[in-house]
Amino acid sequence: MLALPLAVLLLLMLHVLSQLIAPRDKTRPPVVFHWIPFWGSTASYGLHPVRFLCTCREKYGNVFTFYLFGKPITAVLGKEGNRFFFSGEPDVLSAKDAYCQFFTPVFGEGVIYDVPHEVFMEQKKFIKSGLSPEKFRAYVDLIAEEVDHYLDASLFSVPQHGSSTEWASFDVIDVVSEMVVLTASSTLQGPEVREALDTSFAQQLRDLNGGLAAINFFFPHLPLESYRRRDRARIKINEVYTNIIEHRRSGTTQEDDIIAFLLNQTYRDGRPLTSREIAHLMVALFLGGEDTNAAAGSWALLHLAERPDIAEELYDEQAKHFLDSDGHWRPMTYEHLRALPKLDAVIRETLRVDPPAHTLMRKALHDICIPQALAKPSEDGIYVIPKGHFVLGSPAVTQIDAGVFTDPMKWEPKRWNDGTNVFKVDDLDPSEQVDYGWGLVSKGLHSPYLPFGAGKHRCIGEQFAYVQVGTILATLIRRMELRLDIPFPEHNYQTMVSMPSRPFDFGRPSAVD
Repeated sequence: MLALPLAVLLLLMLHVLSQLIAPRDKTRPPVVFHWIPFWGSTASYGLHPVRFLCTCREKYGNVFTFYLFGKPITAVLGKEGNRFFFSGEPDVLSAKDAYCQFFTPVFGEGVIYDVPHEVFMEQKKFIKSGLSPEKFRAYVDLIAEEVDHYLDASLFSVPQHGSSTEWASFDVIDVVSEMVVLTASSTLQGPEVREALDTSFAQQLRDLNGGLAAINFFFPHLPLESYRRRDRARIKINEVYTNIIEHRRSGTTQEDDIIAFLLNQTYRDGRPLTSREIAHLMVALFLGGEDTNAAAGSWALLHLAERPDIAEELYDEQAKHFLDSDGHWRPMTYEHLRALPKLDAVIRETLRVDPPAHTLMRKALHDICIPQALAKPSEDGIYVIPKGHFVLGSPAVTQIDAGVFTDPMKWEPKRWNDGTNVFKVDDLDPSEQVDYGWGLVSKGLHSPYLPFGAGKHRCIGEQFAYVQVGTILATLIRRMELRLDIPFPEHNYQTMVSMPSRPFDFGRPSAVD
């Protein structure tokens, strides 16, 4: 009876001693100490990855290796770490090899990380070209109308124009997530998808989105019911999209959405996109933006509820641009939305403090020498990341760096408008823009602020995110006064996108509809 626990204890002791006294290859990055083999730093990282990375950075420097479920993860942090991570060539630091088994069961085959890198770049170009400022001009009004309809029909049953002073409560994650789905379908996805949301399609989307849980990254083939629901939902959703696409091909429908745009695109070799490819790209577009934009909107509303002074400033900014002398609101426009610096600062600051994607992964396909600017050489030479390691980048760490931001943990939107930032925003500098094959984007490699990534894999939905989240926030601000009567929620890191922890509720109708 004692043999097994003694054997386990001996194994643990040998594992600890091997880390403390065994000779270490000094060309390898330092390894984070851990008590249990295979388990490694899973608990510390899983509970709060950003805090774990910041703590390790203080002890080991910008480059170190830790273990998650037996997988070696080498973190590269700081501004130079961002530069190293985002400038890596796909045949050296591969996103495809890191994410293929995670995303393909959700998005479907033949798109994104399930294709060669050059095909992925073409697919990104197709989507990016369909997200044009001309379309955004029409989207703003559609998003505002959808939010107004949602508030009238689904959230509050209260008189308007200040005739009620009763406070109502709502779950911010559920409400914002539903708004994001509804507004994305009204704009990007097309009328057929918007109509389908009133059926089981919405539940299928939730089941499919459940396939993006963090555990799936490490164990993509577990016999879990959530995996089976994911697979069933993918089949049904693909049928819905395929039917829409085939109907579009055979008819004369004149829609102005991404499906219509993709139907007219061809690869460089002249081959048009298949219906299956379009369907899978639409799923990727939907799910790729849903959680991230819902997280950004949820965090922003929570911060505004905690800071009514900032919410009041946003309302005054709204009134200046959209409120007529007779008390009626003028419709928002894309140009006016872009001319709201305080709203823009709220979104920027929320993405700085509460970025949806806290860490990103690549896989090293070769041994990689670490530049001296990132990590000082060891006694035996330059550090080398071994082939097969996962390489982790985390702009979230630099976005709360006290060496860059004053009082970095404080949510303070005014820092973006009062000149206190010690760096310029790269995406406003044309000299920092480059075309990787899917349109001009900011290189952003030197910036400590990278909520949408940088380089070849910079998020193509960045501008739409600002339009969608900005319009949702602007519409809510003009209709509601917000408050938060509980402590500000912590981050929930159990999913790939960092959402607020529950429970919380707040809000009441404002004096002006």
